[in-house]
Amino acid sequence: MSEPVTALRGASDATGIATVTELGPLGMITLRGDLGDKAIIKAAVAAGGVTMPEVRHCATEGESGIAWMSPDELLIMSPYSEVHARLADLPDKLTKSHALAVNVSDARAVFQVTGPNAREVMAKLAPVDMHPDHFTPGMFRRTRIAQVAAAFWMPDAETVQIICFRSVAKYVFDVLNMAAQDRSEVGYF
Repeated sequence: MSEPVTALRGASDATGIATVTELGPLGMITLRGDLGDKAIIKAAVAAGGVTMPEVRHCATEGESGIAWMSPDELLIMSPYSEVHARLADLPDKLTKSHALAVNVSDARAVFQVTGPNAREVMAKLAPVDMHPDHFTPGMFRRTRIAQVAAAFWMPDAETVQIICFRSVAKYVFDVLNMAAQDRSEVGYF
């Protein structure tokens, strides 16, 4: 089996007010269905290895986690090497539920913005109130970054992780770096 290759082969830039890094590869499963269905919740928790997150939140532990994407969709994350096994385990747990589970790992790119100015970088690009009182670690937003669809969360107060389509990875990396360029602090947060 061939080794997975990320869109930008782990590109990173630490020359600005925050460090921008392409992470990955990360295992990702989209699970669609009635999120009130106990079987779907139980299957998601087993596959994600964490507790079920609240609405508009993300629960993670290392590379494993679950993100609330919409009222009928979750994103289950895992180490890339485990995604096929976790996906293969879902049908048996969902036999009595109307659900769809798909491996989307290779269709996505994952980035991380780190440092004390990570909030400022994101506030320049996404229509999300990034003030520490309004967007706290664990919260999750599915939104836009400049001109493309993306989703992000903060695992801690100085780290933002971003998921976008692989086809726009270079664009996202470039706009994140532009927003993080040296001496571009706004000083709002």
